[in-house]
Amino acid sequence: MRKEFSAAIERLAAADEQIIFITGDLGYNALENVAAVMGPRFINAGVAEQNMVGVAAGMAYKGFKVFCYSIAPFAVYRCLEQFRNDVCLHNLPVFLVGNGGGYGYGIMGSTHHAIEDLACLSGLQNVKTWIPAFADEIDATVNAIVAEGRPAYLRLGAGPKTPEGAETAGSFKKIVSSENPKGTVVALGPVAANVLKALETSDTLGNQFEVYTALNLPLELPKELGRQWAETQNLLVVEEHVSIGGLAQQLSVKLLENGLAFRKFVSLSAQGYPEGLYGDQSYHQRQSGLDTTSIQEKLAGFLA
Repeated sequence: MRKEFSAAIERLAAADEQIIFITGDLGYNALENVAAVMGPRFINAGVAEQNMVGVAAGMAYKGFKVFCYSIAPFAVYRCLEQFRNDVCLHNLPVFLVGNGGGYGYGIMGSTHHAIEDLACLSGLQNVKTWIPAFADEIDATVNAIVAEGRPAYLRLGAGPKTPEGAETAGSFKKIVSSENPKGTVVALGPVAANVLKALETSDTLGNQFEVYTALNLPLELPKELGRQWAETQNLLVVEEHVSIGGLAQQLSVKLLENGLAFRKFVSLSAQGYPEGLYGDQSYHQRQSGLDTTSIQEKLAGFLA
């Protein structure tokens, strides 16, 4: 998604001189085109994320719209206090961009993983987090972030293109339809690709489930959409994020508020480091039950 993101910023920055881009000394071999277009509006703050967000807040206060870029854990955890106090409480147009959400940075270990980032940010005042699942969603997402002009966090990963026939419903997108679904899957971010693969490679699960992706947290769930899911009786939530403060927990609250219940409700989420080891992203997904095989097993349980 980083390539699509840099192209979107290049386009917007060329058309709007109020856009500022600050990097925390990251983005090499990805953002050179942005730097060339923006000139002095492209700033390398160095390895000083707290200062980066403080400077961004000051610029936003003066009317600029400021993107702050780093890898996800550095963009979120290192400057959480500055983002909360300087940006969110004043409702300023500062947009954090974190590359490699979830276990994206794999073998580099827990210091480079962001599996609690959405819980940290989606509870702050005035903020909206954006978690695209597909690479071709980036352009419209960046447009929406700038148009809304409020504190935001964009979580980038490695996602394929949106499947043909997908239908958008508010902050949700239906990517798989079924005439007589035996359950619903709601996925957050690029791990949706594992859900699609789980269905495509199974001889028994195809055409049995409807699959949606969620784009934003904090979650806003249309009542009618929740009712449609409840009619399928079974719900599987898949997210490369801890369940506390993530999609599963926020969705549970919305469903209970609307009086909706399911025969089975299953949450697959990031489990940290069960064996105390590090590996690539697929290794950590397997450890957390977010891999294709684990998803197939959970969906098969809905049919039993």
